Amino acid sequence: MGDRELRPATASGVEAVAEPRAVVLRADLERLGRYDARRVRQRLRDGFGPAHTWVTEAGGAFGGCVAPRPAADRHWLEHFYLAPEHQGGGIGSDVLRHLPARCDRDGGAVRPNVLRGGPARRLYERYGFTPETEDPVDVFMVREPPRLSQPRPAPRCRTGRT
Repeated sequence: MGDRELRPATASGVEAVAEPRAVVLRADLERLGRYDARRVRQRLRDGFGPAHTWVTEAGGAFGGCVAPRPAADRHWLEHFYLAPEHQGGGIGSDVLRHLPARCDRDGGAVRPNVLRGGPARRLYERYGFTPETEDPVDVFMVREPPRLSQPRPAPRCRTGRT
């Protein structure tokens, strides 16, 4: 990971996360006719839970954010975005290689949603997420935990006697 760091978010860091989110989502939200500068920031503030939020830093600068929020039988993968200057550098792949495996240990599916027509969907699909439902704005995806293989019956011992 080089000079990358993943650290827990703090309640006081919500604005540092809200502003880059608005920048990252703007083009896709405008394409969908849904961009509202105030609302895009407020949605993050309203759903921000520092206890389940992680911030990535690269070279000491804000790199992105991810919030795997546990629920009864799943983890909602929320607020996952990367600052434009860090997109395409492997941070998103690192997160999607390691985070779902952590969630698998707790059991339940991992469920993100992405904006329709955006590049995030392709990233999720490369890591085993599949579309579940869609609405005019979002695609709701899921990655079920790997099924535990069924135990094999013990082999019969053969002694060579008849």
